[in-house]
Amino acid sequence: MCVQELVLKQRTEILHALCSSGSAEHLEGVLDILLAQGELIWEDYQGIQVPGRALYSNGRQLLDLVYTKGVGTCGSFLSALQQVLPEAQRAGLSFSGSHSNLEDKEEQHQSTSTQTLLNQRPSLVSELQGCIDGVLKALVASGHFTSTDCNEVLLPIHTPSQQARHLLDHVRSKGEPAAKVVLQYIQEKPESGSQLSQEILTPTKEFLKYQKKLSSSVSAQSCFLSSYGGTSHMSLDDIYTEAQLELAQNGVDVHGPLGLEDIVGTVGTVNEEADTVLVSGEAGSGKSTLLQRLHLLWARGAALQDFLLLFPFSCRMLNSEHKELSVKELLFQHCCWPDREQEEIFQFILDHPHLILFTFDGLDELKQSFSDEHRLCCPTQRAPVHVLLFNLIQGSLMKGVQKVVASRPEAVGPVLKKHLRKEVLLKGFSPSGIDCFVRKHHRDPTVAAKVLESLQTNTALLGLCHSPVLCWIVSQCHKELLGCGEGSPQTITDVYLLILEHFFQRQSSTKSTVGSGWLQEHLTTVLHLGQLAFEGIQTTCYIFSGIELEKCGVTETNICIGFLIQSKAMSSTHSKYYEFRHVTKQCFFAALYIVLSNNTNRSVIPKLFEQKDLKETCQSRTCLGVCLSSTDQHGQAFEGEARAAKTPNLQITATFVSGLLSPCHRSLWLPYCSSAVVERRVSQVVKCLSKGMQKHFKSIPQPVKGEKKSMHAMPAFVWLIKCIYELQESRVAKDAMSKLEVDHLKLTYCNIGPVECTAIAYVLQHLRNPVGIQLDNNTVGDVGVEQLLPCMHMCNSLYLRNNNITDDAIGKLIAKGIQCDNFRKIALFNNKLTDACTQHFSHLLKTKQDFLALRLGNNNITAKGAKQLAEGLTFNRSLSHLGLWGNKIGDEGAEALARALENSTSLVWLSLVGNGVGSAGACALANIIKNSSSLEELWLTDNCITRTGVECLIQALQRNTHVKSIWLRNNDLSLAEVQEMTERESRLIF
Repeated sequence: MCVQELVLKQRTEILHALCSSGSAEHLEGVLDILLAQGELIWEDYQGIQVPGRALYSNGRQLLDLVYTKGVGTCGSFLSALQQVLPEAQRAGLSFSGSHSNLEDKEEQHQSTSTQTLLNQRPSLVSELQGCIDGVLKALVASGHFTSTDCNEVLLPIHTPSQQARHLLDHVRSKGEPAAKVVLQYIQEKPESGSQLSQEILTPTKEFLKYQKKLSSSVSAQSCFLSSYGGTSHMSLDDIYTEAQLELAQNGVDVHGPLGLEDIVGTVGTVNEEADTVLVSGEAGSGKSTLLQRLHLLWARGAALQDFLLLFPFSCRMLNSEHKELSVKELLFQHCCWPDREQEEIFQFILDHPHLILFTFDGLDELKQSFSDEHRLCCPTQRAPVHVLLFNLIQGSLMKGVQKVVASRPEAVGPVLKKHLRKEVLLKGFSPSGIDCFVRKHHRDPTVAAKVLESLQTNTALLGLCHSPVLCWIVSQCHKELLGCGEGSPQTITDVYLLILEHFFQRQSSTKSTVGSGWLQEHLTTVLHLGQLAFEGIQTTCYIFSGIELEKCGVTETNICIGFLIQSKAMSSTHSKYYEFRHVTKQCFFAALYIVLSNNTNRSVIPKLFEQKDLKETCQSRTCLGVCLSSTDQHGQAFEGEARAAKTPNLQITATFVSGLLSPCHRSLWLPYCSSAVVERRVSQVVKCLSKGMQKHFKSIPQPVKGEKKSMHAMPAFVWLIKCIYELQESRVAKDAMSKLEVDHLKLTYCNIGPVECTAIAYVLQHLRNPVGIQLDNNTVGDVGVEQLLPCMHMCNSLYLRNNNITDDAIGKLIAKGIQCDNFRKIALFNNKLTDACTQHFSHLLKTKQDFLALRLGNNNITAKGAKQLAEGLTFNRSLSHLGLWGNKIGDEGAEALARALENSTSLVWLSLVGNGVGSAGACALANIIKNSSSLEELWLTDNCITRTGVECLIQALQRNTHVKSIWLRNNDLSLAEVQEMTERESRLIF
C-alpha cells in the first residue's frame, strides 16, 4: 500500500491521535516539522491555524492538504507524526513509507535569518520556552517589538510552547532585522541556560533547609491514620490498602491498574494545558487516605520525586480562614513557615512551578461553590482564601504548578471540569482489596478468616465493604458482627449502629446488647454529639472549637469515647479543635439528633429531604437554620452561601434518618420518644420519599413517536432509592414503583456500586411492568451483579457496559436470567470477560428460545470462546443481534460462528468489528448472507480482509437483496480496490 493510501486509510485514527487530548500541542508540533522541511508554505500554515476554529477542523484541514500534496508530503507527514506523538498514541498506527528530509533542509544554505528561524523551527520552539522573557526584552530594546507585541505573545491562555510559536510568528512579520536579534540572543543564551540548570540541580542552602523542614512536617502529619482504631492512632503503613483507581474518560488505553503516581503522571491526560488533576469519589471511598499516602511517600523520598516541594491543604481547614491572604501567606502560614529567606524561597517557587505540587483535600467541604468569575493573576495580591483556591485550580495563579484536588462528584460541575488536566475516579475496594484490608486490620489470621467468612455469607454486607470506611467499621466491630447470626447488618444504618454500640460498649461496665440499655446509659452523650453534628451539617462546619463543644454540652468524657478526634489542621498549643472521625459519622449523629431530640420542630425532616435548585437555594437562608428551636449563631454568618457543599451531607443525613426509622430500629427510640412522635416522623419520611419520587416521574418526557418511553435517572433519584432501602418498608417501595410507567430506565454515570445495586434491586423488584435497566459506566462489579439478581424478573434487558465485571459473576447472572421469562437482552461491552464466560452464554442460547440480543464487545474473547458460543447458537432460533466487536476471535472464530448462523432465520445484525478477521473468515461469513432471510447488517470494520474476502461477500450479496449493508472500513484494501468495489456493490460501506 502506498504512503498516500496509508494516510487515507488511517485518517480517523490519525485525527483522533492528534486531537483527542483537547490540546493543540501535537498538531502544532507536526506543523512545525512540515514547515521546517518545506512541505508546507507559510500560506498553508495560516490556512490551517485559523484563530477560533475547532481543533478537529484544523486537523481535518491538515489531512486534506497533506493528501493533495502527494506521496512525498504524506511520507514526511507520517514521519513528523511518529516524532511528535507519545508512544501510547502511536500504538495501532502504521508509519511504513514515512521519511524525513529535515536534516537535508538544515544542511542547505540558509540565506537569511528569517529562513533559518523557519528551517530550525521545531528545535527553536523547544529552546525558546525557557527564555521567552529575555528574547522579548531584547526585541523591545532593539526597537522591533512594542509592549503590545509582547502582551500578545505572553497571553496567559497560551502554553509555553504556544508562546514560543507566537513569538516566531511575530518575528517573521517584523522581517529580517528582528530575526537576527532572536538568533543572536539564542547564540548567547547557553551560558545563562547552564546557570539555570545548575540552579535547579543545586538549590540554595536555605531552600534545602526549608525542603527538609517541609518534608518532616508532611511526614509527621501523614504517618498515622487517626480515623482508624478506637482512641489510638494506627500506622498508615500497617493499614493502608490500595483502592481501585479509574480514569473518568472512556477509551483511554491503560495497561494494567492505575497506581498512585499515575494520578500526577501523563496517562489519561485530556488537556495538556491544564495543571489540575481531580480525584473524585463518594463519601468513604478513601480520598483523604489516598492523599495522605501520597504525602507520606513524597516526604520519605519514595514517590513523586520530580517535585521538590509538596504543599498539602485541607479545604475543611481553609473554611476557618477568614482573613485575606496572598499565595505566599497561604503556603507558608498554612503548611510550613521558612525559618529564613522567605523571599528567596518563594521566588524559587515562582521561577520553577513545574517542581511544585499542591494538594487540596475535600473541595466538596468548602463553603463556597467553585466559580471562575473573579480572576486573580498576581501571587502577591491578597484575596479571600476561596478566591485564591479557585484561581490556583484554573491556572490564573501559579501556572505550571501541579495541583491535585480531591472531592465528592456532586461538587464538581462543568465550570470546574473545563479546567482539569484529567479526572481520576476512586472506586473503593475491590473484592481482593476487602480481603487485604481485613487481614491487615486483624493480625490474628483466625479472626481475619472468620470475618471474611461472615462477609461471604452476607453479600449485602460484602457489598457495603467496598466502601473503605464501612469496611473499617465492619472490621472494627467484628465481635459484635460475628454474634449477630441472622440479624447480621444489611443496611448502612445497621453498620453505623454497630459502631455506635461498639464504642459505647467499651465504656460500659455491663456488656449489653442492642436495645437493652447501652443507649439509655449514653443518651445524653448521643444528644450532645448529635446537636454538635446537626448544627455543623447545616452550617457546613466540620471543625469545632472548645466554645462550640461547650455550647452543645460536649464534655471531655464524651470526647474520650472516640467519635471526636483532635483536628491536626487547627489545634495549637493555645487551643484545641475537634472533628468527627469521618464526615459520615457526623451525618449519622445529626440523624440521631433529628430522630431523638425534642428541640427540633416538625419542619426539620421535610427540609432535610427538600430538593431545590442550586440557584434557588443560594438566595435563601441556610437550609436547616429555621429548624432549630433555639437561635443558631452560625445561621446568620453563612447566610446566602451556595448549597453545593451542604447537599451531599444533607442527603447522607437523610439516608440515615430513613434507616433509623426502619421497623427493626423503631423500638430503640420508643423509651425516649412517644410512639406518636416516632410514627409522625416515619410518616414524614414516607411522604417526603413519595413526593421526591413523584417529582422525578413528572419530569419524564413523552417519548418520540416510535420509541420507547425512557427515564434517565439522576443521582438524586438513586439517593431516594437508597433512602427507601434503608427504611426497609416494602410497602413504600411498592407504592413508589406503582407510579413509574416507563419502558427503559437509564442509570448511567450515577456512581452505582454494590451498595447502590442492593438498594436498586430492593426497589425495582416492585415494578408493575418489566423494563430495560441500563447501568452503563458505573462500578457494579461482580458483587453488584449478584445484588441485582432479586429484580431480574422485572428486567427485560440489562445493560452493564464498562462495569469491571469478570467471568465470576456471569454464571450466577445467567442462571437467574434463564429462570426469568421477561429477560431477553444483555449488553456487557468493555468489561473483563474471557472465554471462561462463554459456556454460560452458550447454555443461555440453548435454553432460552426467546432470547433476542447478546452484546459482548471489547472483552477478551478468542476463537475458543467463539466456538463455545457457536455451540449454543446452533440450537438457538430467536437471537436477532450478536455483537462481538473488539475481541480476538480471528478467522477460526468467525468460521465457527458462520457455520452456526448460516441457516439462521432470526439474525438481523452481526458485528465482528476489530477481531482480526481475514479473508478466510469473510468467505465463511458470506455463507450467512447467501442463506439468511433475516440478516440486514454485517459489521466487519477494522479487520484484515483482502480483495479475496470481499469478492466472496459481493457474490453472496448478488443472491440476497434483503441485506442492507456490510461495513468494511479499514481493511487491507487499496484505494483503487475500494473505489472499484463501491461501484460494483453499493451496499458495501468503506
